[in-house]
Amino acid sequence: MGGAIQSNLSSPLQSVTTFAGVVPGFADGTGAAARFTSPHGVAMDGSSVFVADCGNHTVRKIVVATGEVTTLAGAARITGSADGVGSDARFNSPEGMTIVGTDLFVTDRENHTIRKIDITTRKVTTFAGAAGFYGSADGTGAAALFKRPSGITTDGTNLYVADQGNHTIRRVVITTGEVTTLAGTAGVSGSADGTGPTARFNFPIGVATDGASIYVADGMNRTIRKVVIASGTVVTIAGTAGAGSFSPTDGIGTVAQFGWPAGITMSGTNLFVTHGLFERVRKIDTTTGAVTTLAGHTGGSADGIGIRARFNGPWGITTDGSNLYVADAFNDTIRKVGISDKSVTTLAGHSPSGSDDGTGLSAQFNYPQDVTTDGTSLYIADSYNNAIRKVSIATGVVITLAQFNNPSKLTTDGVNLFLVDALNFTIRKIVIATGEVTTLAGAAGLSGATDGTGTTARFSSLDGITTDGINLYVVDSGNHIIRKIVISTGEVTTLAGTAGLSGSADGTGAAARFTDPKGITTDGRNLYIADRLTLTIRKIAISTGEVTTLAGMSGVSGTVDGTGTAARFYEPYGITTDGTNIYISDRGCNTIRKIVIATGDVTTLAGVAWTTGFVDGSGTSAFFYSPSGMTTDGTSLFITDSGNHSIRRIQ
Repeated sequence: MGGAIQSNLSSPLQSVTTFAGVVPGFADGTGAAARFTSPHGVAMDGSSVFVADCGNHTVRKIVVATGEVTTLAGAARITGSADGVGSDARFNSPEGMTIVGTDLFVTDRENHTIRKIDITTRKVTTFAGAAGFYGSADGTGAAALFKRPSGITTDGTNLYVADQGNHTIRRVVITTGEVTTLAGTAGVSGSADGTGPTARFNFPIGVATDGASIYVADGMNRTIRKVVIASGTVVTIAGTAGAGSFSPTDGIGTVAQFGWPAGITMSGTNLFVTHGLFERVRKIDTTTGAVTTLAGHTGGSADGIGIRARFNGPWGITTDGSNLYVADAFNDTIRKVGISDKSVTTLAGHSPSGSDDGTGLSAQFNYPQDVTTDGTSLYIADSYNNAIRKVSIATGVVITLAQFNNPSKLTTDGVNLFLVDALNFTIRKIVIATGEVTTLAGAAGLSGATDGTGTTARFSSLDGITTDGINLYVVDSGNHIIRKIVISTGEVTTLAGTAGLSGSADGTGAAARFTDPKGITTDGRNLYIADRLTLTIRKIAISTGEVTTLAGMSGVSGTVDGTGTAARFYEPYGITTDGTNIYISDRGCNTIRKIVIATGDVTTLAGVAWTTGFVDGSGTSAFFYSPSGMTTDGTSLFITDSGNHSIRRIQ
């Protein structure tokens, strides 16, 4: 039900194939002839740009004058942690990069280590951290532990690391490898300014330095923070924690808003920040606090001047003083941005994303977010193409059904599609046979938490949606509640949770608490919720509104299989059911999990925890990149593999 066919899927359900969408690539070459897969980090030595080619698990080099791309270290699509020279070395989702002399330091994110590459000899060594072990211990070299380190920068004497999974900023002495924690407290997220361990971060991603301070792109807080190196004092210089989810607003200091700041670099007194969620490069004048948009406006891959240019998940950023170089992650390209003239050009790579209809691997998608089915066709929320796509399950033929502004989640009753129009705070209805579109609930541009009928109802940050054929059930993630909509009347009520109050408490109706819930599915009797920030899977009895926790433990992240509260999730996101089992996309660690409803037993069905890539195969030999939406036609699972711009199938 809810856009999935209730039929116990065959076992074993393991084989992962690519059903539709262009396969990302890997190739050395010049300019557009080169291929990257989800490049994340960039660093500049004056003549060449070095790229952390995250999805290919390699480190690449681009000669700026010619656009020639070569592979410096690692082997394409082969993960590991081995030290060695050139292609003998192995990485696992390299992300951040910085240069000291002839040495390139790389955050090897899923190995939880800092690697060092001698650019001249291509020799790779592990500089700090222990591969395969994550933690927060300070110490020297392998005695220190990190948890998914992300951005990295240097003042020439020390390295500074955004230790994303620990919510801290770490310092590494280059001469000794000694690691200490400069600011934040490991495992404790928040947004508080303060000194040293009293400060709080929430998944910090990018870091840059002027020698006296560290500037941090504090991802989930949607802010830019400043850390004084001498004292460890942390202040917020731009953005307001928790604000800006749908408003990339320019302004002064905390008046400005960010959606998901990712990369950050510094040139003179200006900071430049990649705005991953809203496809922009922003500029911050540190002397005045003024935040302006330098380039980009909406998703795409177009070159151009200023806001006429288009990015798709811009991430890492570096500068030579005159130009910026941006890892445009979901376009699989490296872009060059002139600081003075705002010109954006593509230096290397070619985007696999696009909007072409076609059959199977000849079709193109652009960060597809969700999928639903009537048993005959798949319907795809192709977010960055602003489109709803229809895919024949029998033939793989892809057509464009309708155009919307950044559609995110959808479901079907077999006759109609019901769409979350998140940017407009509304629920839309599409008659499949005619394409007729109407607004079922909510009012465009007006947010809130009001129950009511049709346009009198208000929503905030709408997310997952499902149906039992009579009612819709919608995740109102911004309000931390679950809403019910009667399809025939448009009447909206709150089924569980209390608007504005987050938490993890079980209970009935308004007594229950959720924190940023995302996916939702139903078997007709119960709803199942991927409660993202409590790291749990919740169950709601539709008849009573009683909420219980089916699997996972609130506030305790991980990738552990087990039963009930013994299991661990990292970022539960998409969810579907065949009536006997629940299937979850654990997006942050790139795996597909399975829960037996009767027992709460959790296993990993496909993908390898902490490993990003694009590989078909059986079970844990397959790789995903940000798997999001899920559905089943009773025979197979279909998954929107968002970062790979593709639809994957498990059967």
